[in-house]
Amino acid sequence: MTAYTIETISRTLAPLSVSIADKNAEITTLLTDSRSLSRPDTTLFFAIPTKRNSGCRYVDELYGKGVRSFVLPASEGEAFANRIAALEGANVLVVSDVVAALQTLAKSRRQQYRIPVVGITGSNGKTVVKDWIVQLLSEEHNIVSSPKSYNSQIGVPLSVWQMSPENDLAVFEAGISQPGEMSRLQDVMRPTIGVLTNIGQAHNENFPSLQAKIAEKLRLFADCDVLVCCEDHADIIDTLENNEEFRSLKRFTWGRSEKASVRLLNTETTEHNTTFTISYKGNQFATSIPFSDNGSVQNAMHCITLMLYLGWAVADIQRKTEHLLPVAMRLEVKDGINGCQLVDDAYSLDINSLTIALDFLRQERQHKKKTLILSDIMQSGLPETELYSTVAQLVKQRGVAKFIGIGEALSRNADKFDKNSVFFRDTEDFIANYLFSNFQDETILLKGARVFHFEKIAKLLQRKSHETIMEVNLDALIRNLNYFRSRISPNTKLMAMVKAFSYGAGSVEIANALQTNNVDYLTVAYTDEGVDLRQNGITLPIMVMNPEEESFESIIKNRLEPDIYSLRILDLFSETSHCYNHEPYPIHIEFDTGMHRLGFMEKDIERLAQRLNELRDVVEVKSIFSHLACSEDPEMDDFTRRQISNFRLWSGRLKELLGNEKICCHILNSSGITRFPEADMDMVRLGIGLYGISPEPEVQKHLTAVSRLKTRISQIKDIPEGDSVGYNCRWVAQRPSRIAIIPIGYADGLNRRLGNGNGKVVINGQVAPIIGVICMDMCFIDVTDVQCAETDEVVLFGDAKLLQEIAADSGTITYEILTSISHRVKRVYYRE
Repeated sequence: MTAYTIETISRTLAPLSVSIADKNAEITTLLTDSRSLSRPDTTLFFAIPTKRNSGCRYVDELYGKGVRSFVLPASEGEAFANRIAALEGANVLVVSDVVAALQTLAKSRRQQYRIPVVGITGSNGKTVVKDWIVQLLSEEHNIVSSPKSYNSQIGVPLSVWQMSPENDLAVFEAGISQPGEMSRLQDVMRPTIGVLTNIGQAHNENFPSLQAKIAEKLRLFADCDVLVCCEDHADIIDTLENNEEFRSLKRFTWGRSEKASVRLLNTETTEHNTTFTISYKGNQFATSIPFSDNGSVQNAMHCITLMLYLGWAVADIQRKTEHLLPVAMRLEVKDGINGCQLVDDAYSLDINSLTIALDFLRQERQHKKKTLILSDIMQSGLPETELYSTVAQLVKQRGVAKFIGIGEALSRNADKFDKNSVFFRDTEDFIANYLFSNFQDETILLKGARVFHFEKIAKLLQRKSHETIMEVNLDALIRNLNYFRSRISPNTKLMAMVKAFSYGAGSVEIANALQTNNVDYLTVAYTDEGVDLRQNGITLPIMVMNPEEESFESIIKNRLEPDIYSLRILDLFSETSHCYNHEPYPIHIEFDTGMHRLGFMEKDIERLAQRLNELRDVVEVKSIFSHLACSEDPEMDDFTRRQISNFRLWSGRLKELLGNEKICCHILNSSGITRFPEADMDMVRLGIGLYGISPEPEVQKHLTAVSRLKTRISQIKDIPEGDSVGYNCRWVAQRPSRIAIIPIGYADGLNRRLGNGNGKVVINGQVAPIIGVICMDMCFIDVTDVQCAETDEVVLFGDAKLLQEIAADSGTITYEILTSISHRVKRVYYRE
């Protein structure tokens, strides 16, 4: 990548103030996330302030790691900027808007290149269309493209910054959620060819009308030579034709309409394939894709239409589309063999996606030992020696203990890697000659180019289990976390509930993601849950809500912090703590303000304070808290307000008697955060909302369910009218019926009340009832009216609506549904 000097960057940004120690310092990497540092000596860190955080908090840490160049916000104050500038060798640029500065710098990079730039936007399909365009054209072009889904106000400039002289085509995606955002992205990206995928319901609430949202997206194409879109999308075409701003934009469309430049005459779909009949310039031809869903059909037509516009021969289009590969939109974390953890990100490979995956690997705390299995990187545009020197440096910086290189290019550059690294000619060579029993209790990152077919390796490394799995979306978890962060005061801390196996989502991975994203506290129900987190690298403070006398020693040895709810527990714990500690041990005091579960009552305050003062050298009160009983119920708001009022009085009295006004106080749960924001106090406790569920429709719109329970059809049978199904013959076919058997039962956590037509599942977007009595390990569904085949995916719940429906059908609440899913159901963690 072409380097800029810090002096050149300073001239480009025109900062409010400048302090440059080395005007010739070269910058190749723009950094906005301190956790992703890879090349400190050539990194420029943009300290972006947000509502809840500021990049300025990480400047000292980055300086300590070797970063010397910083873009700081003027809002942080002159004193802070001067202090950083005074550090030896520091280059500091102070600007009024850090994100705008990032965009300005990327814009200057974009202006250096006169290559075609494909800009993609739309409500859905952006990343798939982008990756398929790269797949289809990469043999003939050196392409630079957005890593993953880098399409935001920050992601777009970081993508554009990757442009280099070797590239002859760029493919970037852009996403917006608010009016006024797209013009800024257009100014950075400057696409010459536009692709508008479609318009859906996402972010409707932020625009006065659908036409306003379409117009905002179309602004990406203000200076494009042509726009590729679907002629059949009436709202899009109407906006293009009736909005003066876009009338002059040239269109090259596809669709069934006779007005389309590329006409889709027919589609024929089989179980795993779709064949298109297309008419273009008076000629008809057929081409196929190895997918059958409607979304893939639309995405493929955008790609085919673009290729026709670029002048590709029909025969080449036919050859290429037949071999389209699925876009794995996510990095997955799975249980591996021999106690290992497998991070499967083997669907694409370039330097940028490798850096992202290595950052994720470094953040994993389950195993200290980290292993990378990597293939050759195809068509990077860099000289081979330079490319693999960079890779070797990344591997070393990210703390990879074991490196396995697969491919001839990596083998040729083996001398650049640690002497313990091993290399293989190709995937088959590795599978045939590597002893897989050597993988023991480590985290393995699998990262390979498609041509190496690393899915074969993933299959061998993955621990075998039955086909019912719980998918856990770590990105959705963080989005939910950040939504609730936006609802509390900037100085209010956040405690995340990870009890009950993190509401069924899995404790360690959830806790690790929360730790990486800077929550202040974790909470578990029982000591063994906290011990497990400690043994898997979680270092955050952890409160134990139900400490038992026999577990006090484990609590202390693992630096867990007990909830003290009675004088009996206080005295017992103090006795144990006194034997192990020479300094006061942290504890949390619980008040019972109305739930009447655990906790001290008002009458206990005087005695409690007296005893705590007597034990001042043995224990230290870290927080005082209470539980709201009905925060989600508007009819009980008076009761909730009395609880909050009592808690303020009681906690204030206790702090007064202890002579410590700085003790942290907290009472709000998930619903409390959104319904009683005036009571956020020093800290809040986030539970079910973190996992994407809220009883408030307005709040639910901003959340995404984290967990998705799915399985696959084991067998399909046709049975005649009058035949029964399952134990006790409880379900009898009232017509000739088609039934499917799926491998999930009550031992997996499926409530038996859902049998006999009470519950339902979703197959290929269609609803099918659960019939008969649910067995221990499997159940039956009626698929008479559903188009499906054996091995098709079956979803039991995946979004909040489905989860709430299954809870209602079971006569229970969503908490129970989530926490009832058995540990034998494998959890698969992924990043979008």
